[in-house]
Amino acid sequence: MANMMDGKHQLKKNKMNNKPFLNYLKKYIALTSEEETLLLAKIKPRVYLKNQYIIQQGDVCKSVNFIISGCTKTFYMDVEGQEHIVMFSIDDWWTSDLGSFITQTPADFNVQCLENTQLVQFSYENLEELYTEIPKLERLFRKIVERAFVASQKRIIRNFSLDAKERYTIFKQTYPKIEQRVPQYMIASYLGITKEFLSKIKSQLIQEQ
Repeated sequence: MANMMDGKHQLKKNKMNNKPFLNYLKKYIALTSEEETLLLAKIKPRVYLKNQYIIQQGDVCKSVNFIISGCTKTFYMDVEGQEHIVMFSIDDWWTSDLGSFITQTPADFNVQCLENTQLVQFSYENLEELYTEIPKLERLFRKIVERAFVASQKRIIRNFSLDAKERYTIFKQTYPKIEQRVPQYMIASYLGITKEFLSKIKSQLIQEQ
């Protein structure tokens, strides 16, 4: 009896910890109580400290990660040790190296925490099992991957067709919460410019107002 009560207590605790994640899912799919219980049994809550790596370049990405709270950057480190930031992720966002996760081959990107970050993690094996057991989850994740692909394509087009000032303006309008939480030199890296040039752009925009 004691073990059963402990199990119920742990399940309740997990539900409480993962409430933001369940609320996120409810925006897109409806889970029965049985499906919710199955889902919670297959995910792993995890906390990373600021500056810790969730994924490191060259390692095989073993999980996709939903951010309960915190902020991460996804970046590529070139042979000269220069960071090239391709993405920031904050609360209610996903973060991973999807290419590595899907193919189970070495990661091209690093994912590092910019703040203490609480995650819900799906391992590759558990997610594959959940696709079979809860088919609506596979449809949801397909949509997530599709949106990530579209966002990546749009960013490539913007980098080719827009100047730095236009790219920063779009970033500022699209991700206002990120700009408040991320150092300016990282935003400059994301935009592909120097922090000095970003400061110049911001001064110009202030003058234009």
